[in-house]
Amino acid sequence: MGKSAVLWFRKGLRLHDNLALLEACKDATHVYPVFIIDPHFVGPGKVGVNRYRFLLECLTDLDTSLKTKYNSRLIVLRGNPLDVMRSLLKDKQPFAVDKLCYEFDSEPYARSRDAEVTKIAKEGGVEVTVSPGHTLFDLDEILKKFKGTPPLSYGPFVKMVESIGPPQTDKDAPAAIPAPPAAVLGKVDESYSVPTLQEMGCEETPHNGVLRGGETVGLQRLHDVTRNEKWIATFEKPKTKPTDFNPASTTQMSPYMKFGCVSARKFYHHLLAIYKRHKGHSQPPVSLLGQLYWREFFYTVGYATNNYDRMAGNKICRQIAWVNNEEWIEAWQQGKTGYPWIDAAMRQLRREGWMHHLARHAVACFLTRGDLFCSWEVGAKTFDELLIDADWSINNGNWMWLSCSCFFYQFFRIYHPSTFAKKYDPTGAYVRRYVPELRHMPDKYVYEPWKAPKAVQEEAKCIIGQDYPEPIVDHAEASQECKDRMKAAYDEHKAIKRAPKSEMKPDPDDEEEDDEEGEEEDDDEDYSIYKPLDGTNKRSRKGKKASPKKKTKA
Repeated sequence: MGKSAVLWFRKGLRLHDNLALLEACKDATHVYPVFIIDPHFVGPGKVGVNRYRFLLECLTDLDTSLKTKYNSRLIVLRGNPLDVMRSLLKDKQPFAVDKLCYEFDSEPYARSRDAEVTKIAKEGGVEVTVSPGHTLFDLDEILKKFKGTPPLSYGPFVKMVESIGPPQTDKDAPAAIPAPPAAVLGKVDESYSVPTLQEMGCEETPHNGVLRGGETVGLQRLHDVTRNEKWIATFEKPKTKPTDFNPASTTQMSPYMKFGCVSARKFYHHLLAIYKRHKGHSQPPVSLLGQLYWREFFYTVGYATNNYDRMAGNKICRQIAWVNNEEWIEAWQQGKTGYPWIDAAMRQLRREGWMHHLARHAVACFLTRGDLFCSWEVGAKTFDELLIDADWSINNGNWMWLSCSCFFYQFFRIYHPSTFAKKYDPTGAYVRRYVPELRHMPDKYVYEPWKAPKAVQEEAKCIIGQDYPEPIVDHAEASQECKDRMKAAYDEHKAIKRAPKSEMKPDPDDEEEDDEEGEEEDDDEDYSIYKPLDGTNKRSRKGKKASPKKKTKA
């Protein structure tokens, strides 16, 4: 007699290349596809409406595929996963099972949860099988290569993972999935259906974005973006435009990767097939393959670092005395800083749950080391709530990077909150879309409307300080103060490390630490993440600084 297995969906919301699903189907008479609505992720400040809508769309699509292709259904249970699993695995309610299968999740909350669930399963005599699948490589295998401590530079990381060899080929969806008994299937619509936004306590708002959830949509997007092979082969992310919308200038595959609607391995092998047909294709770190490696990089560092999502107790994070001005934070979160480019990006985030990576860089720099000197933790939590593709490892890693708390140390390189976007969008179409108060403002003033004469403001029907806020800080003054504070924090860090009795371990990226001595100027280039593949940063192998590029200040 075959076994009854539970396939516990968390991420990995797909049927293709799902190793946990294939494991559940082995020797099974019945497979119960289960998703648990976890209250841990519900509530103010947890998950915004755009991401919750995307999740529910993923679940609906999964249920539809199971129903139409396999005569099965997705069983949605609600409650604390430990309570739900205790009832299911020990009390055999609402149905009895012999085996529990799920995909490995590297996040701290998930690891703690899964360890407790495994204990419950053993107490109930239920076999547990954990499969890889959310990343290209096994994270433990990567860490073994680095003797437990991953590098904080991208270049060495890529060289190491490429030495492992290519990820395994992605698997097709199973030919058959043994369905739950008819008695259980008959109760799905009444008792185990996918909830609505209203049932989850979310306000039912209009769907303002272009990103719809689900494996079906994700695979179609992958097909559409890889159809233009020349674009894929020559893709360089820093050359994409942060002000493009409908369509965006990137693939926008990140939400489907975050939820596991599309397998990372499937994306990887699609790319390699195209690269083989196009010699001279782009390379990491800027290529699309490079973006998959960035994902692995942050997942590995996040997996290996305690307190990765905060400054305190985080051994890789610089300890900086951020000053959290609540009024400024609120203005930043609501897109009311008085800087149209920053406000447009933050309003796009709140409205659609997405923005281009350079927009993310700009608003992060503005909040932290560029202008407001507020903690990166505030920004990370805001992004974690509002981004559809919010990913714990990538989000926190990027915020440490962009605040010069880890990975990148050239804090004097600052995104200008007015001039940076001009080179991409000189007429301000992006600003006019997301900050409609400025839709009639002349091009000359759309990025700096406070400079417009009163008569121009009146003609544009936008009085600064009345219809649109004045800048909450003076950028020239604020950025200089931020640089001074960052230098003081770095100097203190050096002093602590050089103290005779210091027990601190050497900083893995210590050779880059002196870069704050460079020319301090507002910089419109994207220096914040795409470092050379060898891990160096504007410094030669002998330690001599490269000559700074001369720029005309705006």
